[in-house]
Amino acid sequence: MQPQILVNFGYGGRTMILADKIIEERKKNGWTQEDLAQKLGVSRQSVSKWESAGAIPDLKKIIQLADLFEVSTDYLLKDEIEKENTDISCDTDCELHRVTMEEANAYMDEKKKAAPMLANATTLCILSLVPLFLVSTLNDGLAIGIACTALIVTVALAVFIFVKTGIKLSPLQYLEQEPFETEYGVTGLVKEKNQSYQEHYSFSLACGVVLCILSVIPLIIAGCMEASDYICTLCLAVLLILVSVGVNILIRVSTIKSSYDTLLQEGDYTKKEKLAKKKTETFTGVYWCLVTAIYLGWSLWTKQWDVTYMIWPVAAVLYAAMYGIVRMIMKLEK
Repeated sequence: MQPQILVNFGYGGRTMILADKIIEERKKNGWTQEDLAQKLGVSRQSVSKWESAGAIPDLKKIIQLADLFEVSTDYLLKDEIEKENTDISCDTDCELHRVTMEEANAYMDEKKKAAPMLANATTLCILSLVPLFLVSTLNDGLAIGIACTALIVTVALAVFIFVKTGIKLSPLQYLEQEPFETEYGVTGLVKEKNQSYQEHYSFSLACGVVLCILSVIPLIIAGCMEASDYICTLCLAVLLILVSVGVNILIRVSTIKSSYDTLLQEGDYTKKEKLAKKKTETFTGVYWCLVTAIYLGWSLWTKQWDVTYMIWPVAAVLYAAMYGIVRMIMKLEK
């Protein structure tokens, strides 16, 4: 009987340490017991038992907890192991900013207002090439000059919209860049909005992607029929129009969805992702400045603006590959 009591006492002592840390980390993330239970795929009663020291999670759940809280398993299980500093902007004793209900609502409202502005500005950038394509086969210098002027004016208007929208969002931009805590009720409100928006988001996302895929059909048909250059150019213009509509839809819904992910610190806005983005900001800035310089230099040298634009989709694909390599190198160094 005595050995059993000793085992239970040791087990209970370790459980109390783990229970306190689960409570502490859950509250720091602004999660309720139900929120944590959903993330772990267990019942709320299980989380309640862990926090009251009535039971302990199995090894698999402890690993999941460590990943969710962004701490080590040693920190959760051993009293003498101190928590590693994961804050990217504060010292260990610095308190995280607490997001109030007013701040959360203001951020979601601003992102909702910005969504159509950003989507329309992107659409303008894509459609700015259409007039140039349509007149490129005419060999008319005046028409090409007017088309180039229209392109520059359209892109300038789009940039104006981007800058104006960015300035309006800048006071709340820290939510996307720094870790934070939320006051009571914020997480529940955002989670409810996120769930109600999910069906519309999924449907719109599917429509946008399908439009982008279907956009190549006219060009493929023209190629198979060996159509004239002018017909092929018209098909290319149709492709850009369909892509612009699809991208418009994608940006509108993704911008709103990102506001929920930001406040919930999920997806691309977890603490780990924010840390990774801070470390890759220099690479991103240098890369796109270099691409822009190459594009302008090549275009001004060759005067073939209708050809040099192809550098952008190529650069986008290369960026995704190089960004992945940079992230992998960062993980290996860590």
